[in-house]
Amino acid sequence: MAAAAAIAFVFGLVVGSFLNVVAWRLPRGESLVHPPSACPNCGTPIKPYDNVPVLSWLLLRGRCRSCGHPISPRYPLVELVTGLLYAAVVLVKDEAVDIALGLLLVTALVPIVLIDLEHRLIPNKITLPAAIAGVVAILVFDPSFIVEALIAGAAAGGFFFLAAILYPRGMGMGDVKLAGLLGLYLGRAVGPALFAALILGVVVGGIIIARVGTAAGRKTAVPFGPFLAIGGLFGFFFGEDLANDYLDRF
Repeated sequence: MAAAAAIAFVFGLVVGSFLNVVAWRLPRGESLVHPPSACPNCGTPIKPYDNVPVLSWLLLRGRCRSCGHPISPRYPLVELVTGLLYAAVVLVKDEAVDIALGLLLVTALVPIVLIDLEHRLIPNKITLPAAIAGVVAILVFDPSFIVEALIAGAAAGGFFFLAAILYPRGMGMGDVKLAGLLGLYLGRAVGPALFAALILGVVVGGIIIARVGTAAGRKTAVPFGPFLAIGGLFGFFFGEDLANDYLDRF
């Protein structure tokens, strides 16, 4: 298990490096494969030995080898977080379907969070392929789960669709699609996931209002995608046990 987690961690570092590219280029309509990565300041292409996840950034002390321009610590942090989440999926889950869905979910949620924070956008080019990949994984590894997954996806998406209709300023269609995606991946565990996301959103909103005042706080635009992503991860790691416990009690 330790060896599997270590392999997943290293693989996650590599995937995280690519997800940095996705988060930067996708909302700008740029190709994900061409041209090769380059310094945003001097335009010098990054050599393969300077593109090793996390390690290269540390060895270069967070600066471009050519011009010395600072490289944002966001890049190694995204790589590290992705690697840690990949390892956590392998350590926590035993079933092949859960591992496959967990890795796919992390791969989708990381760029969604980055893009939504920067652009207030959750791209269909991520949610749609992720939904298709999730259905394929379920059908390959555990076809019996597909009915629950589809019902949960429709219920979660429908709930947020009503919220978007009733309060369009607070909820976008990207959030609706992301909620549906979480339902597809989590099944009944989507309940605790959405509850956690809503609670987190309320807490952060309360902190903002406490800092800037009620009037300014209500006008502060905060993307909800990151809350849904954190809730989705909570639901993936803990939601099934919570949902089963609730059903057993009531």
